[in-house]
Amino acid sequence: MKEIPITDELFLGAVSLERTLNGIKPWRIPYQDYDLYPPNGIDSKAEICAGVRLCFHTDSTVIVLKFSPIKGEARLDCMVDGKLFATAALNESDREVTYTNLYHGRKEIIIYLPQNIGMTVCSLWIEQNAEMRIFPDTQPKWVTYGSSITQCVGAHSPSRTWPAITARESGLNLTCLGFSGNCHLEPMVGKLIRDLPADFISLCVGINVYGAASLSPRTFKPALIGMLETIRDKHKQTPLLVISPLYAAHRETIDNVLGFTLPEMREDVRQTVEMVRARGDHHIYYMDGLELFGSDDASHLPDHLHPDGDGYEIIGSRFMEKIIMPFRKKDII
Repeated sequence: MKEIPITDELFLGAVSLERTLNGIKPWRIPYQDYDLYPPNGIDSKAEICAGVRLCFHTDSTVIVLKFSPIKGEARLDCMVDGKLFATAALNESDREVTYTNLYHGRKEIIIYLPQNIGMTVCSLWIEQNAEMRIFPDTQPKWVTYGSSITQCVGAHSPSRTWPAITARESGLNLTCLGFSGNCHLEPMVGKLIRDLPADFISLCVGINVYGAASLSPRTFKPALIGMLETIRDKHKQTPLLVISPLYAAHRETIDNVLGFTLPEMREDVRQTVEMVRARGDHHIYYMDGLELFGSDDASHLPDHLHPDGDGYEIIGSRFMEKIIMPFRKKDII
């Protein structure tokens, strides 16, 4: 076996890459600006590797990935030529994963890092006589922002989150800004999305605002408008999809401590998008979250809020059907 140098070009889906003494740590914020994303880098969610992957071509039949100690159980997926080859279940004592019996000949490898923890990649190894090449990043870039339902901790594995499924099936280069419990329309996240390259942007907003009562009926729409206007500073004509909350069981009928309900929140999101369109932005779109995941899907909500693994795959399928395919037919993306 021989070691392959770990370079920035190996990584897709990260906002920034921190070089440490042990290797490279992906971040979903600019790690140099950590202090500007309180508390603790979006409540420690920005260091989680949701959507981050290693991408390369090789003719090796064995691949070894080594990493620094991890905090908790996790999974790594190895995709070969677009198909899931193997899922490795990791625990805190693991320091490497080995994928064997890959077929001979050159093939595309994508290794999805965990969607529930952070990880520092230390080294990559292939067979002694094998070759490795990094394939060029030519796919349209998709940035998606949301809550735990976008981060998808409960997905079967990191390549089976709904954003990963959608991106892979539609040929989009995913950057996932799903921050579990922390989708609160922060101004710095708006600036982050504004500054990222993107050919398509989607925002799924509201459920964390409802749950944490972080914005009131008085302040929610202004905060959403502010984020949209910030993004438009640099993405003036980029297709921008705003999704209201998905179905959330009893939360549909119970006011939060500020008197907000999810139906009211969906109406606020719809009105905001319509207002922005009426002002001349013809590249912004609204989607009712119930179209992606509604009351008929309640059996896939084990905790009455977060979809299970099959539920996330349902969302991915519907996003393809209701957004990507129609947008493609209209040449929107």
